Amino acid sequence: MVPPVRALATANVNGVRAATAKGLLDWLAATDADVVCLQEVRARPAELPAALRQVLDAHGWHLLLAPSETAKGRNGVAVLSRAAPEAVRVGFGDTATDADGRYLEADLPGGLTVASLYLPKGVAGTDRQDAKDAFLAAFGDHLRSAFDRCAATGREMVVAGDWNIAPTERDLRNWRNNQRSSGFLPHEREWFAKLLEHGWVDVVRALHPDTDGPYSWWTYRGRAFDNDVGWRIDHLLGTPGLAAAATAAEVQRAPSHDTRWSDHAPVLVRLGGAG
Repeated sequence: MVPPVRALATANVNGVRAATAKGLLDWLAATDADVVCLQEVRARPAELPAALRQVLDAHGWHLLLAPSETAKGRNGVAVLSRAAPEAVRVGFGDTATDADGRYLEADLPGGLTVASLYLPKGVAGTDRQDAKDAFLAAFGDHLRSAFDRCAATGREMVVAGDWNIAPTERDLRNWRNNQRSSGFLPHEREWFAKLLEHGWVDVVRALHPDTDGPYSWWTYRGRAFDNDVGWRIDHLLGTPGLAAAATAAEVQRAPSHDTRWSDHAPVLVRLGGAG
């Protein structure tokens, strides 16, 4: 059964307080998504701007927030939902990372679980890459177990967020120059591919199988945004039933460099048959 959700979106806001001042509020007020996953919120509940809370209240959003408890002003994920959640889980049972503000699951009405993910960004050959690889090992186990539970119970699930991995050569413009860069390392791409082999579906790629991109992140340096020299690292991985219901996917790219409110753009997937 397709859950009663018309559209799902994910956006790395690169600091919700800064994004609020740059255009996030207009986007939230205009979107027709029923669920929005946010990453790099970088704020605790008491630190959220009053203007943001006003928009959320005015448009009927329920806010679920998992800030970092280990690094103030870093990380932080959230789920915004039009419907009240039935259950909420912070982290995925990994004592090394559950307090880092990187993962939040919400069970919503209609048999849908939505998770917001901010996967660590590594640096090849450093301790940061070691930490990312450890996260991948634990998180991969969680995703396989979650998929199997969904298959056994008929529940649908989507894990949306900043995965910090470009899975294939189609997912970044300058792939030849980034073969030794974190985010495009062979073992990271293999890890992602094994999730798909287990049954998870890369919903955006399934709807855009033969295109480069669509990219969702561009560095602020140079003219990367203007020239669309980007990476596709913001993904929505769904269970097969949810993926089969997806009818369209789009990256909601800002019209110009100076109108961006993050170095990422929102990614939105529309579902048919809901209601």
